[in-house]
Amino acid sequence: MAAEEAVEAALAALDLDTKARLLAGQDMWTLPAAPEAGLASLVMSDGPVGVRGVRWTADDPSVALPSPTALAATWDPDLARRAGRLLAQEARRKGVHVLLAPTVNLHRSPLGGRHFEAYSEDPYLTGEIGTGYVRGVQDGGVAATVKHFVANDAETDRFTVDNVVAPRPLRELYLAPFETIVAQARPWGMMAAYNQVNGVTMTEHGRLQNDVLRGEWGFDGFTVSDWFAARSTAGALTGGLDVAMPGPHSVYGEALAAAVRAGEVDEALVDRAVRNVLRLAARVGALAGAEPAVTEPPGPVDGEALAREIARRSFVLLRNEDATLPLDPARTRRIALIGAAARDARVLGGGSAHVFPARTVSPLDGLAAAVPDGTTLGYAVGADPADELAPAGAGFALRAVCRDAAGTVLADTPLPTGQIQWLGTDLPPGVTHETLQSVEITGTFTPRESGAHAFGTRGVGAFGLTVAGRSLYDGVQEMGQETDPFEAFLGAPAERGTVTLTEGEPVAVSLVHTVDRERPTPLPAVVLALVHRAPRRDPDELIAEAVAAARAADTAIVVVATTERVESEGFDRADLRLPGRQDDLVRAVAAANPRTVVVVNAGAPVEMPWRDDVAAVLLTWFPGQEGGAALADVLLGTEEPGGRLPTTWPAALADAPVTEVDPTDGELHYTEGLFIGYRAWDRSGAVPAYPFGHGLGYTTWEYESLEVTPTTARVQVRNTGSRPGREVVQLYVAPRADLVERPERWLIGFATVEARPGATAEAEIRLAPRLFDVWDEKAEAWTAVPGVYDIHVGRSLTDPRLRVTLELD
Repeated sequence: MAAEEAVEAALAALDLDTKARLLAGQDMWTLPAAPEAGLASLVMSDGPVGVRGVRWTADDPSVALPSPTALAATWDPDLARRAGRLLAQEARRKGVHVLLAPTVNLHRSPLGGRHFEAYSEDPYLTGEIGTGYVRGVQDGGVAATVKHFVANDAETDRFTVDNVVAPRPLRELYLAPFETIVAQARPWGMMAAYNQVNGVTMTEHGRLQNDVLRGEWGFDGFTVSDWFAARSTAGALTGGLDVAMPGPHSVYGEALAAAVRAGEVDEALVDRAVRNVLRLAARVGALAGAEPAVTEPPGPVDGEALAREIARRSFVLLRNEDATLPLDPARTRRIALIGAAARDARVLGGGSAHVFPARTVSPLDGLAAAVPDGTTLGYAVGADPADELAPAGAGFALRAVCRDAAGTVLADTPLPTGQIQWLGTDLPPGVTHETLQSVEITGTFTPRESGAHAFGTRGVGAFGLTVAGRSLYDGVQEMGQETDPFEAFLGAPAERGTVTLTEGEPVAVSLVHTVDRERPTPLPAVVLALVHRAPRRDPDELIAEAVAAARAADTAIVVVATTERVESEGFDRADLRLPGRQDDLVRAVAAANPRTVVVVNAGAPVEMPWRDDVAAVLLTWFPGQEGGAALADVLLGTEEPGGRLPTTWPAALADAPVTEVDPTDGELHYTEGLFIGYRAWDRSGAVPAYPFGHGLGYTTWEYESLEVTPTTARVQVRNTGSRPGREVVQLYVAPRADLVERPERWLIGFATVEARPGATAEAEIRLAPRLFDVWDEKAEAWTAVPGVYDIHVGRSLTDPRLRVTLELD
């Protein structure tokens, strides 16, 4: 039976109540089954760097790939497709049908809290990387859900903000990557954002969801709300929303069936939404009588190997004076590795992008395993960016013990960290919210250093904390005052006391949380954390130790990083500074050793006031679970850093042309119009620290020829260095004169090529569609603008090598 016939047959077998239930989650992550129609339960899971599954727990670990900013920094849609295939493999292993990714919102402001989870400031690059990702996920028979539709570009007041965007920038910037992905990858899912756009909340935005997404673009997948975003039964259904998540309490389900019977909505609209859900089920193999869209998934993918490859291909070498990198073994017999993040790396971002990998390779791990014989590797903390307590990690051996009201153990499960986040039915086997009375995080802690260790709690409700036989806390933590509901529910870490411990001597730890069923929550949840902070030492003393280590070394490598309190879901950034004394650390080490390499472990731009004082700067983003191994590959020269900046890197926040993320009276006006990212930098005349597209390799390139037609370009380049290398060839268009307001130049195509020393390579590049078009607000149509256009090809936005001219009559 053809898929559409199976869909219609299944629809005919369903009554109104069942249809209404199918449009609402039965729990946090799944839709209900309908056996009478041959429909299995559909399972969704967060991404985008790994497939969490329905349980956010380490006893079912996930491959953790580098952050989306890192994937975009590869400028390689084929590599993004391979990443998608791996994630589909992970989804199938975990029984997941729908991956809630990728995020294709734009880097409108560097202060955006989820900047690391989106690809780029440029809509074309975003659309191309997103296309590769979606194709890869769906190659594996798993639905990709492109999000967050649309203009969800910041976190402040994200549930309520009205983003006021004029028609041209809405079309040419914010809708553009979604349109590209719909046209090129035919995604099976789309997620409606929390925010409003021009006065209408996105879950009810009929103009954008019905007229544009489905009508103009021909999207035939299902639409799902961001979690808890749907607010109105009739408004959401008429506005084009198919599924309201999560459940069981939703604006759909029983409320939708009642609205139909009351004559408030037409049952035909319910049928339209159910068809989209059934079509999704047919595609992923969850509907009887319909052959899945993919009957033979691609061959197995080695997750660790691919994570390592993406990481090293994403690393951006921003500066490399005197060919400091790769490290020369003959000149580098002593290496000083410095920084808290070198030992305890941050490999992924916070929020819905977070997963638990089976292993994590830190820079210290990676370099220790890779340095050649005869080279010594020393380590010093130097500066710790995290001033507050964080979920228990290194040195802790923990498990979660669940008990009922009689004290009977319901489950005893291992924990990789001190954090528990069980949402909805995301509970250990044998445990229900009805029977669960208490959860104990218990085990041992073996300190890595002697001194006063701080312990505390994170979460809301009653806690009892005991360390080394001492009771540190027995009380109730109330809900915080954070404006984001999820942040308020999670709460901030609270220090409860310190215990003086001895390095290497284990002690018992226990945190008991009593479940409070009286507290109103959006869904049943158990969220808490045992948090810890190592002994505080004098910051000047730590820096002095790092300086001594650097002075005695041939090369000093300083790893600086942001923290989860700087970059995460639920809030925007206040500034671009590195937390703690890390800037002071870099300055001091650079003064002690002229061969200082700084590794920047951040998912989004940070200020680097010392950048001209160090020998090399290498940006590693959030590099995923194999980040330390990939870093060793690049530092030691086994591999070349392959990344190019997907977003402009400012020298200081004050220089950035667009920064506003705070609404005024509930509205955030995109007053900059078409001018975000490098478009805005060109207009303002300010000079960033590093421009869009920038990145160095370990060889040099000569651009020999450029041929361009209105649809394609051919570029020949030669490797003029002494090492094999990969080049990212970038094409930009610049109008000689303008009849309409437009950016000075914009990206229209790119490709990666490889060549050995002395060899040439040719890139054949498909140019962006509508190359010379603008959105005509009066005609509500795309219109070509005649004139003379220069096509530049080069190594970055500001490093053009060749130019040709095209004229459009």
